[in-house]
Amino acid sequence: MRLLILGGSAFLGRAVAAGALAAGHEVTVFNRGRTAPDVPGVRAVRGDRESQEDLARLAGHGPWDAIVDTSGYVPRVVGDAVRALADSAATYVFMSTINVFPDWPAQPVTDDSPLHDCFPDAGPDDGDYGTLKAGCERVVARDFPGRALSLRLGLLLGPHEDIGRLPALLLRMADAGTTRTLRTLAPGDPSSPVNPIDVRDIADFVLTAVDQGLTGGYMVAGTPANASTYGELLEACIEATGSAAELDWVASDFLQTQDVEVWSELTIWIPPGEVPWETDTSRAEAAGLRCRPLRETVRDTWAWLAADDGAVRRSYQPRRPHGLTAEKERALLAAWDARA
Repeated sequence: MRLLILGGSAFLGRAVAAGALAAGHEVTVFNRGRTAPDVPGVRAVRGDRESQEDLARLAGHGPWDAIVDTSGYVPRVVGDAVRALADSAATYVFMSTINVFPDWPAQPVTDDSPLHDCFPDAGPDDGDYGTLKAGCERVVARDFPGRALSLRLGLLLGPHEDIGRLPALLLRMADAGTTRTLRTLAPGDPSSPVNPIDVRDIADFVLTAVDQGLTGGYMVAGTPANASTYGELLEACIEATGSAAELDWVASDFLQTQDVEVWSELTIWIPPGEVPWETDTSRAEAAGLRCRPLRETVRDTWAWLAADDGAVRRSYQPRRPHGLTAEKERALLAAWDARA
């Protein structure tokens, strides 16, 4: 199989490139060469997806069996790539998000639920993240008719994560007893559900989907059979890092009265009932989606961070800050003690 990845050097794109190479496929990546080093073994074509000249030059490197777009966020920009490459591949795989559904997370959604209303030529100021992704799906379906596949992704974790969520949890546990106290704030109820998906499982499903010639929309998230709990997530972080952290579970109603940001400072945590982790992945599962245990994802992410005697950890710069500072964690625990 010949694969073109728009992006291909960071997190999701990197996982797809690495998975395809490991499966014996030929991989071309198209990016500016600025975000991260390419996976060894890919054929790199440098360029900017917002440049018509660069896109026309890229098309000359084809054809491919499939294009995997991991870096599309604005319908107008995605449309330029789709049209420039329309004769260069059999399938266009667009990496979308579960946020394309206006009913989510307030109500259950399926693969066939209505998307946000966004016209396919919208610009960057014509909507929020989920709305624009819905417009991207529409332009791909319109200009790659009958050959478009949109994968609506849930929460992604795994090695090479550049967003900062799981690394923040791992680093916080690893630092317990050194730059932090052993006593570690754990939010809410340890039995509260979490159901992320490993980025490598998404990469595997992309190859499966292309091989089967799938088209249309699929929710690709943690499967019900592989659901876990927040307590298991934190315990896996402690185990992976060899930490002596002592978890102190602080009530969610108390945390909601404090000046603390859920999800970002209290990483991957939302108060009960606000975000349902349950997603209908039945269509993707029937097509071959499989999810590895969360503990494996945590272990492998720490192995990546700790590689080269900690060189990766020391140089790690996430796209946005996540996690509690040591000072804020101590202040929250002190306030919790005072209330108790």
